Amino acid sequence: MSSDNLPGVPEEPVARHGMFGVTDSGDTSGYGRLVVRRPPKASSARPYGEGFDEIADALEAAAGDAFGAMVERVVVDRGELTLHVAREHLVELMAHLRDDPALRFELSLGVSGVHYPAETGEELRAVYHLCSITHNRRMRVEVSCPDADPHIPSTVSVYPTHDWHERETYDFFGIVFDGHPALTRIEMPDDWEGHPQRKDYPLGGIPVEYRGATIPAPDNRRSYA
Repeated sequence: MSSDNLPGVPEEPVARHGMFGVTDSGDTSGYGRLVVRRPPKASSARPYGEGFDEIADALEAAAGDAFGAMVERVVVDRGELTLHVAREHLVELMAHLRDDPALRFELSLGVSGVHYPAETGEELRAVYHLCSITHNRRMRVEVSCPDADPHIPSTVSVYPTHDWHERETYDFFGIVFDGHPALTRIEMPDDWEGHPQRKDYPLGGIPVEYRGATIPAPDNRRSYA
């Protein structure tokens, strides 16, 4: 729906028009008038509830005076805890989460990437899903970096299984994990240009032949505009 039909709904902080931001031919979504508004950055205040205050207290005790510089904001939403962490303190914070007896997030479920083109200075995110088998808890750590400086410290030294996960995130989003033992592409060919899961990656692709039928690349399909 056009914003003109929604009186009183502000455009700020950002509004995106159309599926995938497409404004010309190539919109194969079937609905180019969609308006998506991103809410302001969330930040939760104490008490967090659901046992999350205990995690925050234990981490603050382990990190000491550095806690304020490590954790930029805390978000509790839909029963999930997310710590937004400054990238320069990521490895130290991860070590606290893994090793401190009151925390013991000894299992990482992986690293994933996210791309927010409209978030100036924080366009790229690395997201870490952690699990404490000892205390039966789950949480998430999120780190941002600008598109102009897409560097985040590698956490392979803390969670060795992040080796392949960081390679995949680099491959698809272009985040460079400094200190990774061998940061190379893991799924795309070594000479591939660009990072296919970024939202600014072109929709065009390679025509596919399937059981005798030829499917054209997305940018060559008919437009529904």
